[in-house]
Amino acid sequence: MDTTNGKPLIVIVGETASGKTDLAIRIAVNFHGEIICADSSTIRQELDIGTAKPTSSERKKIPHHLLDIINPDEDFSAAEFKKLANRAITDIHSRNRIPILVGGSGLYVDSVLFDYSFLPKSNKKIRDALNELKLEELRTRANNITGAKLKHDDLNNRHRLIRLIEVNGIKPEKKTIRKNTLILGIKYTPQEINDRIEKRMKSMLEKGLEKEVRDLTEKYSWSSPALKSINYIQWKEYIYGEESYEELCNKLLKANKHLAKKQRTWFYRNKSIQWISTPVKWSTVVETITTFLYS
Repeated sequence: MDTTNGKPLIVIVGETASGKTDLAIRIAVNFHGEIICADSSTIRQELDIGTAKPTSSERKKIPHHLLDIINPDEDFSAAEFKKLANRAITDIHSRNRIPILVGGSGLYVDSVLFDYSFLPKSNKKIRDALNELKLEELRTRANNITGAKLKHDDLNNRHRLIRLIEVNGIKPEKKTIRKNTLILGIKYTPQEINDRIEKRMKSMLEKGLEKEVRDLTEKYSWSSPALKSINYIQWKEYIYGEESYEELCNKLLKANKHLAKKQRTWFYRNKSIQWISTPVKWSTVVETITTFLYS
């Protein structure tokens, strides 16, 4: 380990339901580590079951950072996450422990790995004016921006179009990957992940996900960031009586499987990830981390 380039960081990535948290906790226990959660939903208070948040017993076993740090209706960005995550890494290092960044939110993870340079926050007056425009008008203005390359998904996404116009097509920059960083990815086949998603979704429903969602809807509007999250927004039609329970369950499974596919695509682009075949062999993990830390 080349200490001249900074202190070590271990990163655990993978699709939803791949077992990242379990592996991270085991690594933390055995290598004197602390966990930094890189998840755009677990940062929010009151979102517990639907985010598969670490249990209270798991948190007592190992310190977890960046859990429950904002309210369900507060805005939060990847730029803010990067700042807090780097602060947590420094804090953990100051106590001679190993920071372990774990999560499936690719932009959050990469903001730390590649030291992203984010764009400034939006101007409220400009944002309000753009929100008054029709979708077609936003498309026209976005297409007129020099160098803007709109993907098919962008054309129907008001938020992306507005943001592109606000920053005049400028994109955030990223640097070379962080030194002294070991990135481990948990690798399942798509079918295996789908099976794990179905099992976990059944568990979430049994633990009371419906009550959690209903409790949130009594306190917050559907426009709040929390209720736009996966495993929450899918309940809207069911709660309004416009959808059957079976249709809801199918929608939840479809959304999670789609998320897993997006995560898989995102992480596979990073050639620095060392993929761990499943079932995970603990002896291989120990050897890999020991080599990283002490060779």
